[in-house]
Parts: sequence; structure tokens; C-alpha cells
Amino acid sequence: MQFIDLKAQQQRIRADIDQRIAAVLDHGQYILGPEVRELESVLSDFLGGRHVLGVSSGTDALLIALMALDIGPGDEVVTVPYTWISTAEVVALLGARVVFVDVEGDTWNMDPELLSKAITDRTKAIIPVGIYGQPANMREIGKIAKQRGIPVIEDAAQCFGASHHGENSGGLSKIGTASFFPSKPLGGYGDGGAIFTDDAELGEKMRWIHVHGQSAKHTHPIVGLNGRLDSIQAAVVLSKWSIFSEEIELRQGIADRYNEGLGALSPQVSLPCLRPENTSVWAQYTILVEDPEALQEYLREKSIPSVSYYCRPLHLQPVFENLGYEKGAFPVTEQIGEQCLSLPMSPYLSEEDQTLVISEIQKFFNRS
Repeated sequence: MQFIDLKAQQQRIRADIDQRIAAVLDHGQYILGPEVRELESVLSDFLGGRHVLGVSSGTDALLIALMALDIGPGDEVVTVPYTWISTAEVVALLGARVVFVDVEGDTWNMDPELLSKAITDRTKAIIPVGIYGQPANMREIGKIAKQRGIPVIEDAAQCFGASHHGENSGGLSKIGTASFFPSKPLGGYGDGGAIFTDDAELGEKMRWIHVHGQSAKHTHPIVGLNGRLDSIQAAVVLSKWSIFSEEIELRQGIADRYNEGLGALSPQVSLPCLRPENTSVWAQYTILVEDPEALQEYLREKSIPSVSYYCRPLHLQPVFENLGYEKGAFPVTEQIGEQCLSLPMSPYLSEEDQTLVISEIQKFFNRS
């Protein structure tokens, strides 16, 4: 059983992938080729005409967004400690200070009520994260940010394709970012990402930044980086885009079966909570249990893979010791980190395999 089954997906669209990659090899524009522009156009249409920039990774998408906002030493950026390190490390790379706020106990995303208390005169950006496939409460976060004149960067690395109050993730704030890492719901076969904005001037600045700060050939008005998207990765993502909406529906069906099969195990097992105003792309299906290591070992013995993501939250990582946070600073995050376990999830998880996963978890908790 695969934790994330990319092979089944590839078998389905292999002919189209081969054709698109062959086209790249034929025209030879391996970086910023026509596939990159086509992908940007497709995603722009999906987000209602937003400016879209394909970039080298989800991490670089966040970094470029912060650079475009001129964030640097003396500035603060508010985000959450329950996320992959990219969300915070890009802030540190620019010499700004990371300020963490705890997450909600049900969605595990940024708690808007705590956000207000974390904002200071030095706050220059807010980065909510759509953990495991569900957007954060971007409407409330946006209201708070607007009152203080602070731009919001939505880290949609895990939730691109989901929606919030009927609006697509990636288009819920001034800037949105996505990742095309292979394990993401919409992934390539290497690193890649995208940035979305409704601000034409900001979009142009980010386009300069991602090609070494170049506005025209041999003209570099600002400092930039090498953040370009490879044509082959864009080609793969374009191929996957053709089945993306269907795969989201398949993921929802798998989540529904997990909910139905594991719901009776409450309170021993806490299931993910999907807010009524949201949809999810179910990048992961994650449960909370008192002893995830014991359950993980039991499942391993049954040849069932599982992963405890972010079991050591960012505020407790050695690299961020200088921020002064101690254990207990963010109790909800810490509880989730101690109890989380993600189960096999992909559009092609067979009903037979999923039934086995559910059955074995039931057996684990019903042991005498």
C-alpha cells in the first residue's frame, strides 16, 4: 500500500505526460518555455484573472512574495507554528522576525482571535497556512489585516484547489502561493510553485525578482534570485490539471469513507473538522490519537504506512530558539503535534486498501 499513490495517477495520464515532455525536448526551451506561460494562463483563468507567476518551488513563492513587499530586518511577519518550516524560514532568510500565533483546535489553522493580539507596529505581513488541504479562516484574517493595513500572503501549498465561502484558494488575499511538490494534490515531478496576486504592479515586481531582479535584458533595477520554473515541470502540472477537479472529488469520497469508518471511535480518535464555508483538497487525512507512535507501529506491522507531520512544531525547533518561545507557548499546536497521525490518502487509494486501514484502526482501539 502506498501512502500517496503517484504511480496509479501516472498510468492514467502517461501518454499525455510523454507527449507534453516530448514537446519540451523538441522546442528546447527548458526554462520559462511556452508550457510555463500556458500554465500561468490556465491558473489565472481558474482564479478569475489574477496575475500568476510560475516559480521554482513553493518556498521560493513565499520568499519572492516577501521580497516584493520589501520585508527585511526590523520587520515582523505573523504565521503559525504548525506548518512545514518553509513558511517561517523565508521570513528569517530576509532578516525579519517570525511571530507565531496558535491554531484553532478544530481546523488546526491560524486562530484569528489570537492574530489581533500578535500584531504590532512592526508587523509587515501575515501568512496563514491551509493545513492538510483546508483554507484558513481567510475572511476573518483579511478583515483584521485590512483594519491594520497589513498585506496577507496565503500559503496555499497544501490547499490549492479548495475554496472558502465559494472563492478559490490562492485568490483569497493580496498574494497567494502554491507548491507543485510531487506529493501535493496538484504536483509535478520535481520542485515547482506559483504566486497569485490581484495587484499588477506587485505582480510585475515579483516577475522581475524571479529572474534575478531583471526588468529587461541586462537591466537589473532590484535584487532578485533564480526562481524560474522549468518547462518540463510546467508540462507535467498541465497534464495533471486536466484531471485535477475529478481527483478532488475522489479525495473527498475517500475522506468521507474515513469519516464514516472511524467516526464511532470517538473520543479515542479525533477526526479532521471541515468548516461548512470551506471545501478541502484533502492533501492529507489526519487524525488525533493519544499515542500516535503506538498506532503507527501497529499499522506498520500490518504494512500500512502513516506519517506524523509537524510532531515537533516550529517554535520548538532549534533554529528558532532565538525567538524565545518555550514549551507551552502554543498549547493547541503542541497537542496536535503530539497526537497527529496522517493516514494513506490519494485519489487512487482503493476501497479495499482503505477498508483495511479502517479495519485495523478499529481493531487497535477495540483490543481488550
